[in-house]
Order: sequence, then structure tokens, then C-alpha cells
Amino acid sequence: MTTHKRNIVKVTDLSIGYKTKKAETVVASNINFELEKGQLIGLVGANGIGKSTLLRTLIKVQSALNGNISINGNDLNSTSTIELAKQLSIVLTEPLISKNLSVFELVSLGRHPYTNWIGNLSEEDVSTVNNALEHVNILNLKDKKCYELSDGQLQKVMIARALAQDTAIIVLDEPTTHLDMYHKAYILKLLQKLTKETGKTILFSSHEIDLAIQLCDTMIVMQKDKVVCDQPCNLISQGVFNSLFPKDLIAFDEKTGSFRVAK
Repeated sequence: MTTHKRNIVKVTDLSIGYKTKKAETVVASNINFELEKGQLIGLVGANGIGKSTLLRTLIKVQSALNGNISINGNDLNSTSTIELAKQLSIVLTEPLISKNLSVFELVSLGRHPYTNWIGNLSEEDVSTVNNALEHVNILNLKDKKCYELSDGQLQKVMIARALAQDTAIIVLDEPTTHLDMYHKAYILKLLQKLTKETGKTILFSSHEIDLAIQLCDTMIVMQKDKVVCDQPCNLISQGVFNSLFPKDLIAFDEKTGSFRVAK
């Protein structure tokens, strides 16, 4: 028997959007893709195309209108919240609830699915937290309060918290928002390094399409009429990026794999 590719997420005939009592708004439909273990995956598309809706549906914050999502072979609908928290960790763009916590305390929250209800950390928990801080290279910040940190440092802390949760998948919604060009590249390069070092599957949404093309193993591209998932080089040769934006202002240069402002 031949073994199947090491798929960790499988999406079949998915429709995403919003339901109210009166109507159903479909944001995107007929979405099919499979994500492999241990890859860095970028989700890109024009503004308002539905990237956040897709991410929220994949992490079970929002219900699918139709279709099926399975994680590690288990149907997402029948996976409990606590079980899901052991398989998938999330870094969202929402501001922090309490910046009064120290970096160590905030990263420790990643251990919540495993600790008792009082939240006492075992020696193993403390070691996992320290390892996460080390992986993200912020062990020197561990006693600092979160309000003392820059946006770039804070984003690293949130990534360390997701690492401390010790899940096979990490999902990040726009992890480079509010960061300058250097820190955008730094954070995405860090995610690439973490997939290689930890074997985790990291999925992030981003407007940084040029950077994603350079760093990702796989990309999910949301277009008006369809959602495509493939390696960046295949997506370039299929002309997928050419049709992302109106051509009058932005053109995709296939030779350099980047966007240019039309002259």
C-alpha cells in the first residue's frame, strides 16, 4: 500500500461566509486544498477577498456554510475546543488583553490546554516555555513587562506563546501588520526557520505577497472566482499572480517574482 502525502489539513468543497436568520452571504465557495505537514504556507489575495473569513473558518471561530475541514484526519466539526487547542494554536491581530503581564507569563498562557484548572506550571511546562522563548530568540526579554516592548518584540512573544502551546499547526492572521519593512521580513523569515527547526505546519495570511513568494513552501491564493493552492513557482508559471490586482496600476513581473507599479 502506498502512503499518502503527509497531509495535516484537508479542505473539501468548502463554502465560507455569514449566516443571519434572513440570509446567507457567501464570501467564497468550492474551496479544495490539502496542506502538508512541516510546511510554511502563505494565504494571500486582494483586500476584502475573504482571507480572514477563511482563516476563522479553519480555526473554528466561524462556521462553514458548506463542505468539510479535517485536521490530522479528524473532522473539525466533531473536534472539541480543548482537543483543537492541543492540535492548533492561533496568533491573531487583536491587541493584547493585558500588557501588564511579563513576557514569561504571557508565553506561559500557551500551556493552558495542558495545565490543571488553577493553571499551575509543572517543571515540564516551564521548560517548554523557556524552549519557546529560546526558539524565537527572546529569552533575554522574559522578565520584561509586555507594555515595555516594541511591536516587533510583541509579535515574537505571541509567536513564542503559540510555540509553547506545542501544537502541530500554528495559524497567524496578518502577523506583519504595523511592522516596518525590516520587521516584516524578519517575522516571516522567523516563521520559515521555525517550520524547519520544529517540523510544525505554519499557516499565515499576509499582504506581503512578494515575501511570501520567496519564503513559502506552499501558497493559497484567493481570487474573485476561485481559490488555488500550490508551490509559488507553479503559481507563477500558471499566471495566478497576474490576475490578483487591476493591471492599470500593479503588474506582476514573472522574472523577478514581484509586483511593480505600472509605468
